[in-house]
Amino acid sequence: MSEPYLSVVVPAYNEGRRIAHTLEAIQSYVRSKGFPAEICVVDDGSSDDTADVAGRVPGVRAVRNGRNRGKGYSVRRGVLEARGELVLFTDADLSSPIEEADKLLEMMHSAHADAVVGSRALRRELIGVRQSLFREWGGRFFNLLVRIFTGLEISDTQCGFKLFRRATTRRAFELQRIERFGFDPEVLFLIRRLGGMVLEVPVRWNHNADTKVHYLRDSTHMTLDLMALRWRALTGRYEKAAGRLPEAGPAAD
Repeated sequence: MSEPYLSVVVPAYNEGRRIAHTLEAIQSYVRSKGFPAEICVVDDGSSDDTADVAGRVPGVRAVRNGRNRGKGYSVRRGVLEARGELVLFTDADLSSPIEEADKLLEMMHSAHADAVVGSRALRRELIGVRQSLFREWGGRFFNLLVRIFTGLEISDTQCGFKLFRRATTRRAFELQRIERFGFDPEVLFLIRRLGGMVLEVPVRWNHNADTKVHYLRDSTHMTLDLMALRWRALTGRYEKAAGRLPEAGPAAD
């Protein structure tokens, strides 16, 4: 059996009501492109039937974390289990329509990038349903912190729509330590630190009121995660961990 060209990783937590519709949309998209693809749903310890519903969709592989570990852990697990040349991570609510992947794929090929980030900040007129002003300005402040702590010149690290070249970014996911919502800056920071090219493109996006992000609690955790990331970088912990990793480490349990 030939290896897939694209792996689509969907982290999911209590998404039983809409996961089937999401997977149907993704399948329709990859069929229209004509390249071999795989879809992997990582169920993050859901208390509903997310994994069962996903597992019943033909051609979809559903894996379970066993208990709730966090979005970052789930994306990491999905990427490390992926077999495609390229790996697309998308939120289960498809806040960015799956068709927007065309923009990421085009940038990946034209610029020979290692990671392409979907961005809400580059062209805010593409946002359909907006967040509250409180959340939007909070996001801008967090992005400022990301720039201060990581040096990344990325306008929007938190949009749940990113494309990775598996061969050149796998090591970053192996080194990733943040398991919840603050994982994106760490992964992008590590890709850059390892010599990879990270670019961003504007995408359409709609806020979903059912978001799993608890603003105050998760914002605090994400800020603390940034501080921990900087400490690991300053103390050489990432380099020490890289020295202990095999060339192609297995997915973490």
